[in-house]
Amino acid sequence: LEPAAEPPPAAPAPETTTPAAKRPRRRRLGLLVRPVLLALALLALFLIVRAQPIDSIEQRYLNATEIFAELGAHLRLTLISTVCTIAIALPLGILLTRAGSRWARPIGLGLGNLGQAIPSIGLVVLLALWIGTGTTTAVTALVVYATLPVLRNTIVGLDGVDPTLVDAARGMGMTKTAILWRIELPLAVPVILAGIRTALVLTVASATLATFIDGGGLGGGLVAGIGLYRPLLSLTFGIVVAALALFADWLGLLAEEVLHPRGTQP
Repeated sequence: LEPAAEPPPAAPAPETTTPAAKRPRRRRLGLLVRPVLLALALLALFLIVRAQPIDSIEQRYLNATEIFAELGAHLRLTLISTVCTIAIALPLGILLTRAGSRWARPIGLGLGNLGQAIPSIGLVVLLALWIGTGTTTAVTALVVYATLPVLRNTIVGLDGVDPTLVDAARGMGMTKTAILWRIELPLAVPVILAGIRTALVLTVASATLATFIDGGGLGGGLVAGIGLYRPLLSLTFGIVVAALALFADWLGLLAEEVLHPRGTQP
């Protein structure tokens, strides 16, 4: 009898680097690159402004004291408005996903849609006529305008939790509160954070309108550049606002990367 032929050697297993596995790596690389690009853009803007001859009117706005004062007021408006938006929209979104309150969901979403249906400048003017001018009115307008993304994403995130997980937790004897805090909210975090990131960018961009009702912010330089026919002012403050909005979006992406559940893809 002839000896049995030896089976051919097994081919080496191919590398299992899939596009899905490469995606988190690219995402982290993008998170590292974006602030560097923003810093380079602002540095280029600074050098361009320094190289331009400016008159006394432009000098009044294009100085470190004025820019940082308006930037500080803009950041204060954004921070206060975002905190108030989260404090209102997040608990309301949780409430509207509970069994006894689902009937009120169309009402809550309808009010949120109403806030975004009105143009932002119209909303600011209407509130100023009703409440008066100042920072309080500006914060109220920004909260009304930015509530919908947080509210909607909270509802979508909680509704997207697998019902079998909730049933399993209930079968283990967990209370409704424990299921909410230990099961539903951690799994809904990525969707909720996406809504907060959208609201934050909207707030940064819309806060420029606060200057029309004496609320401060970076809109002062923009309006002055348009009213005084100084394009350099409008360009400078417009780029600063755009960079601030992109930085806020980067912070939101960073929060999503850090706070998303470890067992899921960001």
